[in-house]
Order: sequence, then C-alpha cells, then structure tokens
Amino acid sequence: MRTTSLPAKQSDPTDGRAAPGGPSLTVRRLRDRQSHDPADLSAILAEAIVAHVGFVRGGHPIVLPYLCGVGDLGAGPVLLLHGSTGGGLFLDAGETGVPVSATVTHVDGLVFARSTFDSSANYRSAVVVGNATVVPDELRAEALWQVADHLMPGRRDEVREMTAKEVRATQVLQLPLDRASVKIRAAGVGEAVDDGEDHTVWAGVLPLATRAGVAIPGDTSGDAPVDGSVRALAARLDDLATAREARIAAVMRRAPA
Repeated sequence: MRTTSLPAKQSDPTDGRAAPGGPSLTVRRLRDRQSHDPADLSAILAEAIVAHVGFVRGGHPIVLPYLCGVGDLGAGPVLLLHGSTGGGLFLDAGETGVPVSATVTHVDGLVFARSTFDSSANYRSAVVVGNATVVPDELRAEALWQVADHLMPGRRDEVREMTAKEVRATQVLQLPLDRASVKIRAAGVGEAVDDGEDHTVWAGVLPLATRAGVAIPGDTSGDAPVDGSVRALAARLDDLATAREARIAAVMRRAPA
C-alpha cells in the first residue's frame, strides 16, 4: 500500500492538528493511510475538476459541487472555486468570507476480494478547510484565467480574451491550502495462499480512471481541426491513468517480504 506517514511540521498543510476554532484533521480510522506529504496534496488537487464544498446555511449543512482549480494570486497557493456573482455561496461569503470544507476525491479502482466485507477501493482524497473569500475585483480576471489554465491547459492561447462583461458576470472564491487532510489507498487485495478463502473465485483490482473520449465538434466548427489543448489534455489523462494502473500492478505483483 502506498501511504506516507511523515512527521508533520507546524507549517505543513496536512498537519492533522486542529487550528483554534477549527476541526481536527487527523484520520481516526486506518491512520496509516493518512499522508503528511504536501506533494500528495498537490498531486490530488492538480487532477481535480470538481470540488464538493460543504457549508452551513440557516442551520443546515449543504454540499455543492464547483468547478475548481489551483492557483496563486500572490499570497500563496489557493483552491479557486468558480461560480456566478449571484451564486448563494458567493453571496454568503460577503466581505469577510464563509467557513467551508472542500473535498476532492479520485477513485482509482475497486478492489474485488473473495468476500464483500474484505472488498474495498483505491482512492486519493483531500479535504481542505478554512475561510473562503471572494477574489477582489482587480484579481478576478486573473483568477478566472488560472481556473481555465487548470482545467484546460493551453486553451488561453487558442481563444479570445474575456470581455469585461464576462468577467463581471463570473466570480471566484479562494480557499487557502494551509489546512488540509489527505488519505490514500493504493494497494491490491489482502490475500494469502493459506487464508482459507475459495481461490477459485477471482480476486483483484478493477482500475478506474478519468479518460477522454473522442472529441465531438460543435455545430459550427465545420472542418476545423481539434485544437492542440484538447488533444494534449486527452493524452495527459490517458498517460496518468496508464501510469497509475502500472504502479498498482507492480504493487500487487511484488513478492512478499
């Protein structure tokens, strides 16, 4: 199983200790799966498309999905949440911000054991908590471009600039990455030749991944070729999935110590 349990430093965003008035981010079950390596947090967020954001409104918990990106508007890395100026969470943020919890999860495979109890999943999950604030007007266009660069790398060079009207109609929240919890499972089936199970039943991992299909042109695209950014993203997604499957296969085939 690929996990990391490095000593957490005070400035480490994956330090599980609770901030004053904030929740503890220490994993309580299967603690060996918690990672304190900031590189794992970065890798999970780098592949994020949607963040599920939890907050409280009127005494009730609400979780909503937002297109997201990782950016830096001058004060360090932040999770950028894309939305409308009329969106409820963006209005809730007001001038001082709103406490939120943002989660990004990648399910990398289903683990088929010889009982449903022992079956599991391979995953990478990050939870970021903190005060989400509205990006200042003077940085809004830059924040929008950073979200676009995260989701569609290279697309900015192929399209026109945003208009002032488009920028005014869109809004971005920024969430600092200084409070986060990461949990990872990247392993095969827990099995042994003498485990008493029926070994005529197949057991193993079914890899799951986000891969791109064939690009479908719009009605007015005519014979225009698919742009480089589209082809590059499709190739990148395929490369990431292939590399991850190879790593899991290597773990499963590794001889027991």
